[in-house]
Amino acid sequence: MLLGLRTAIYHVPEITQGREWYAKALGIQPYFDQPFYVGFSVGGFELGLVPDEPAGRDGGVDVYWGVEDIQAAFQHFLAAGAKKIKDIEDVGGDIKVVIMLDPFGNRLGLIYNPHFGK
Repeated sequence: MLLGLRTAIYHVPEITQGREWYAKALGIQPYFDQPFYVGFSVGGFELGLVPDEPAGRDGGVDVYWGVEDIQAAFQHFLAAGAKKIKDIEDVGGDIKVVIMLDPFGNRLGLIYNPHFGK
């Protein structure tokens, strides 16, 4: 069901400053650059930035596992005991994401991204 790790999302208070810092730190420019999301392709994976106050005392990271059928995978994890935070979201470019909580309170993200291979 899971295809492997695809994306780690970092929350930054200001997207422009986050983009500039990560571009300098990574030594590359983002492949996707919008006011709501900045994505860097790093070693076959995606490091993404979203404009948001940091979650928790030390900030937050959302990790997304790739799936071929996000609706089926979402239902599978809910049936296994995961807790819905919100519905599947279309974030543009035919990419869909969802985050839920596992039974232990960990955030569990799924992503359907047709621009990434299997």
